[in-house]
Amino acid sequence: MSAKPPTQVPVTLGTFTQLYSSTPRGARLARRLVANRMDVWGFGYDGEVSEAVTLVVAELAANAVRHGRVRGRDFRVRLVLREDVVRVEVADGRADRLPELKEPSEPSEEGGRGLLIVVALAERWGVEAREDGTCKTVWAEVAVPNGRRVGGS
Repeated sequence: MSAKPPTQVPVTLGTFTQLYSSTPRGARLARRLVANRMDVWGFGYDGEVSEAVTLVVAELAANAVRHGRVRGRDFRVRLVLREDVVRVEVADGRADRLPELKEPSEPSEEGGRGLLIVVALAERWGVEAREDGTCKTVWAEVAVPNGRRVGGS
């Protein structure tokens, strides 16, 4: 019998979690606080990684407010910084409304492009619904070139 090599667990360098009201104002605040957190972690406001993560959060938060809102429930944003990715998680109260990736039917349509932006910016994305049907989490992972450390440059 040969021993199976142990699976290497990714090292978490930092986390950030915050609840926001399920309103457009809450979605805007999420974007601002995430941009600030990325700066604290050493990714400047105008840097590629920070801009990508902030835009992914903006799109997923807007979807949580627009499609995942349940009266009296907030949505949650969680960031997990690892050496090679920043994982963005946005949880809302509607497990029955899963996101669909589709092209807008008309070029002039104002909505419907949010997930296309997420797909373009993220290495991977997906949805996890809780088994009890109370909420879902839409997540995306944005690559961190050459690995980064908290507070590093």
